[in-house]
Amino acid sequence: MIPTEVIRRKRDRERLPPDEVRDFVRAYTKGEVPDYQAAALVMAIYLNGLHADELHALTEAMLRSGEVLDLAAIPGVKVDKHSTGGVGDKLSLPLAPAVAACGVAVPMVSGRGLGHTGGTLDKLEAIPGFRVDLEVPRFIAQVRDLGLCLIGQTATLAPADRKLYALRDATATVDSIPLIASSIMSKKLAEGIDALVLDVKVGRGAFMKTEARARELAQTMCAIGQGHGKRVVAYLTNMDQPLGLAIGNATEAIESFEVLKGRGPGDVRELTLVLGAEMLVLGGVAADLADGRRRIGAALDDGAALERMRRCVAAQGGDPRAVDDYGRLPTARRRHDVGARAAGYVTAIDAEGVGVAAMRLGAGRQKKEDAVDPAVGIALAKKLGDPVAPGEPLATLLMNDVGPEPAAALVQAAYCIGPAPPAARPLVLGEIR
Repeated sequence: MIPTEVIRRKRDRERLPPDEVRDFVRAYTKGEVPDYQAAALVMAIYLNGLHADELHALTEAMLRSGEVLDLAAIPGVKVDKHSTGGVGDKLSLPLAPAVAACGVAVPMVSGRGLGHTGGTLDKLEAIPGFRVDLEVPRFIAQVRDLGLCLIGQTATLAPADRKLYALRDATATVDSIPLIASSIMSKKLAEGIDALVLDVKVGRGAFMKTEARARELAQTMCAIGQGHGKRVVAYLTNMDQPLGLAIGNATEAIESFEVLKGRGPGDVRELTLVLGAEMLVLGGVAADLADGRRRIGAALDDGAALERMRRCVAAQGGDPRAVDDYGRLPTARRRHDVGARAAGYVTAIDAEGVGVAAMRLGAGRQKKEDAVDPAVGIALAKKLGDPVAPGEPLATLLMNDVGPEPAAALVQAAYCIGPAPPAARPLVLGEIR
């Protein structure tokens, strides 16, 4: 394998032999190929794409660059969920314990927020003492004993992906479907799971702004997973407005706990039912989606999912009392209402603008190394179709160390008010099997 030849071929739109793709990734992971050559190949892929066999080889090389977990000691089918990220997307927190309470093991490796999209790990770490950095043996033991564990990517899982993602972030090559798909799927396959449900967000607050692009990404990821012998189902879900009413970390944890208590916003509960039902079918404990939906709903309503979450928090070093006593979670010191400038109905919400506003308050990070303030965020008062009066709050900013002006302007600009409510758009836009 000669790095310059690999780069030249992909630059000139030639098909790369799979063994050369694998050798290039292995050499880069070991430090034998410099960043500037890897960056050149990544840019060539961004511009010219990958054929199916090249994509399979890239994913396989990233997957095999580190440890692949062996979950054979855990009985039954192991099922995970991955979301491509959105604003207010806290689904992992109610979903994992609900699915585990229904008898399917959920070994979940999650990420942190970046830019306008929130991260599961940041929400979990808002719970005092909660550890997401468990060692692999403890992770496996907890999944076996409790049915779920929620951690971050370990140093040994797909290290090639970590190096390549940092390179993509620095070279404006993040938004490439083959690179996104191989990045996500290499990490998920390294978990040792048997099946996966993908939640591919579409719309203003999503990475994929159009349904066509989201469907292409979903199909690509499903093909990778199925090519590795896994059952993978993808749902395209609406991110034209934030999910739920809470945007932040502690505030999204609270909203998740409310869903686990049979309450919470209807859209968060609905997607928990949709994705959870699919996970139960893939896990072999539900006869069909209707049966799975009924089981997930019962677990949310009878306290089984909530109790599983309490046990998970305690097992990972957190304070389980925070699941019920929200005063134990970080709380912002100041609040600022953003009022409507006109009467009418909410006809559109720029979810990305709201997400950026939360980031400006300290709830998110512009760079990976930035710290987040778990207490701050935004509480929405109005969503699509809601009536508003002049001066009535659209949202409330939850603040600590920064003033309200930049975030308030972003939220104000994100809301469109019109004379009539908009036509309803479904929460689930499609699915790929």
